Amino acid sequence: MTAALDPHNIQGDILVGFPKKTETFLLFQIPENSVSGFRMSLARLLPKITTAQNTIDDRVEIRQHKRHHKTLLTKCGTNVAFTSKGLKKLGMIEDIGDAVFTAGMLADAQNLGDTGSTSASRFEPDWIPEFKNQMDGVILVAGDGHRTVDQQVQHIKTMFSVEGSNASIDIILKLSGDVRPGAESGHEHFGFNDGISQPAVDGFDLHPKPGQGNRIRSIILLGRDGDVEKRPPWALDGSFLAFRFLSQRVPEFNEFLVQNAPVTNDPTASASDLLGARLVGRWKSGAPIALKPFQDDPTLGVDPARNNNFDYEPSQEKCPFAAHSRKMYPRSDLPTQADASHRIIRRAITYGPELSQEEIDSKTTIHDRGLLFVSYQSNISNGFQFLQKSWANNVDFPPNKPQKPGFDPLIGQTSDLSPRTMTGGDPGDLEGSLDMTQQWVFSKGGEYFFAPSIPTLRNVLSH
Repeated sequence: MTAALDPHNIQGDILVGFPKKTETFLLFQIPENSVSGFRMSLARLLPKITTAQNTIDDRVEIRQHKRHHKTLLTKCGTNVAFTSKGLKKLGMIEDIGDAVFTAGMLADAQNLGDTGSTSASRFEPDWIPEFKNQMDGVILVAGDGHRTVDQQVQHIKTMFSVEGSNASIDIILKLSGDVRPGAESGHEHFGFNDGISQPAVDGFDLHPKPGQGNRIRSIILLGRDGDVEKRPPWALDGSFLAFRFLSQRVPEFNEFLVQNAPVTNDPTASASDLLGARLVGRWKSGAPIALKPFQDDPTLGVDPARNNNFDYEPSQEKCPFAAHSRKMYPRSDLPTQADASHRIIRRAITYGPELSQEEIDSKTTIHDRGLLFVSYQSNISNGFQFLQKSWANNVDFPPNKPQKPGFDPLIGQTSDLSPRTMTGGDPGDLEGSLDMTQQWVFSKGGEYFFAPSIPTLRNVLSH
């Protein structure tokens, strides 16, 4: 038996999630001659690292502040994670028990279906150059606004002597995202309320929301009871972080919905909104179409007691088998608990501007926008990689259905951009195939990281 969970020992973004309006990711490399300097810099950073307990306390304080004030409370969260190569630089040579993590995401890009080309038997993904270079780690900084986050980033740069002659990190890439404005807060760029369905963690989430269900902690944290892999002692209470830099083609997606909207007999419902809901599995409000198959219910969408408390019927009359939310969390499509080992905790933030009038008029993307996606899990081959490769990209998942489900319309992909189809897009023609003539989400890069526990940061990596 391992010890009970101690929120003081776990980095704050994993189980709780940073409260944030903006977030910056500093992807870095440790110079070969600066490993000892990095350890000393990391020791200076440690008091700034946000624990799960810190994040719980911050969220309580923010809720109390909102009762009496309209202004935002100044809060900042900071976490750090390392690639396999980064851990090895720091002397962590023991096998951590995850071959996908050890190989890195660049080696996994074709498995994930990222677009690219093959030359001399080597697959080259269409990623930005920075993600094709070696990265040793990432520092996450999230907070209530740009001023707060920018100040913390500057403090971090000073701690690590960035750009100085004795720099202990070289920043390879800086990526920043912001929560969308106004009523779109919490919605990704296609317009859908994001992050509703998250697993509860046994022994940590003491009051799981209806439909959330308790998941054993070893699905998210390494070294806990139920973790089937052999882990080194320093891996306890850490979590693998899968990072994706995802670009979204929003005007093209919107135009596809207009051009392919099913014919409906309900004059109060938007046919294009209906198609969008059937592709995603939820209306833009977050209301599941399994409960509201033909019209949005915004009250349901924001009600945590109801918006995740449902199951899927055996057919795809209400919700297509290939709908994004059904692919990612199939519920009754699989035997009880069969999906438990594949649950992940998702943290993401949008990046890029709102649609310009020129983009709306031309129905063409001009400005880059999308999602800085983060997921946490204890096993990447059972978590993020499995969801992408075996479910989103698998046209026969969910299995044993009367119609072939097809691709996940949002993130299902093929590396050669071959045609994608799904069934169930039209509730009046469940057998009919919907040809998705283009892809709307593209990977610009990513990496697999390990977010260690606070004791490992303090007693192992900074010494």
